[in-house]
Amino acid sequence: MATKRNVRYTALPTEDQEDHDDVNDEGVDLRFRYTPKKYNKIPWKSIALAVFLLFLGTTLLVLSYFIHTGHMPGDSSQANGLLFLGILAFLPGFYETRVAYYSWRGAPGYHFASIPDY
Repeated sequence: MATKRNVRYTALPTEDQEDHDDVNDEGVDLRFRYTPKKYNKIPWKSIALAVFLLFLGTTLLVLSYFIHTGHMPGDSSQANGLLFLGILAFLPGFYETRVAYYSWRGAPGYHFASIPDY
């Protein structure tokens, strides 16, 4: 059987007993106003990779379109392969570039911390 430890427990404060040291003059809780330095750090390598993927995906999609329409010589299997690779490169590049752009513009809900840093 476990032995009893000599630990003194105290009751947790209720909402009525809550001390208001964390509340500023406007009535806003300062714990929720904390913004870490990570929000301000710009992940340049990730943004460069996103822009590269965006342009690569766009180029592959345009090449696929030209092969499908007959403006460039090639088989439909080549066009389908370029279409697949173009979509795989375009989607993450567009998403990360959009997040970086809105973070740079200061849109609410967008932060540079949303972009993974490599």
